[in-house]
Amino acid sequence: MKIVILDGYTENPGDLSWEGFEKLGDLTVYDRTPEELIVERIGDAEVVYTNKTPITKETIDACPNMKFIGVLATGYNVIDVLYAKEKNVLVSNIPTYGTDAVSQFAIAMLLEMSHHIGLHSDAVKDGEWTSNPDWTFWKRPLIELAGKTMGIIGFGRIGQGTGRIAQALGMKVLAYDAHKFDELVSDSCRYVELDELFRESDVISLHCPLFPETQGIINKENIAKMKDGVKIINTSRGPLVVEQDLADALNSGKVSGAGLDVVSTEPIRADNPLLTAKNTYLTPHIAWAPKESRQRLMDIAVSNLKAYLEGAPVNIVNG
Repeated sequence: MKIVILDGYTENPGDLSWEGFEKLGDLTVYDRTPEELIVERIGDAEVVYTNKTPITKETIDACPNMKFIGVLATGYNVIDVLYAKEKNVLVSNIPTYGTDAVSQFAIAMLLEMSHHIGLHSDAVKDGEWTSNPDWTFWKRPLIELAGKTMGIIGFGRIGQGTGRIAQALGMKVLAYDAHKFDELVSDSCRYVELDELFRESDVISLHCPLFPETQGIINKENIAKMKDGVKIINTSRGPLVVEQDLADALNSGKVSGAGLDVVSTEPIRADNPLLTAKNTYLTPHIAWAPKESRQRLMDIAVSNLKAYLEGAPVNIVNG
């Protein structure tokens, strides 16, 4: 059986092993696959894995031997899953592998915005402490998080993980989600409607999927409902944010800081307004990427393929 991985580099730039896949078939791994080579590289393979390389209706038609598409990620919008189902091609994803990593990253963004550790470390290395007349100085306001309120939009596994860390820091959590778990409600955590979350939160962290109803949920109308000086964190999906609206709010001071690991178009475009917005922290979609998290992803991807070969496929998104 032939197995093709179309874009393996981001999952495994060399610090992991493909051995689990190699034991299951004749494996070919490409670091990246340009669009014009997708069909050629899939060829007559039965099993194809992709992360962000698109698999369209036309590709499915051109590769009739393909029976199983594995996604090296949670999101599967790069695949025409409905047409794949029509053609009896199973699509499997990795639903939970980065919960702890992404939760940790969201809080890291918040801590950096609260203490500006990088800024002050650079200042010390540049000699500003050596030449300072006082024994201490700070270049930006420093914030204590205990007693502050974090609003979390999307209270699934990652949202809950972020909320647990926030509560450990002494913060109160306001959660918004269509699915509520009564056992999570406590003196420091409760579910609210969206307008209350916007109104009462000192920090808003996005952990919801990208659906029509959540696209652009951070926009000028909703920002106007927020506290002056609110901070916004997005480690979920870039299009949840209307980027020009957020940039305008950052530049005006309505939003005092933003930590964004995702943007609407990735890699980020040179004309993205957030690149020049005040008090903005931008990272290249790395919240998911600690080695431990990527190894977990690899292990689940291999398990998904084993289950398919054994006739009991799991994590199927178009079944």
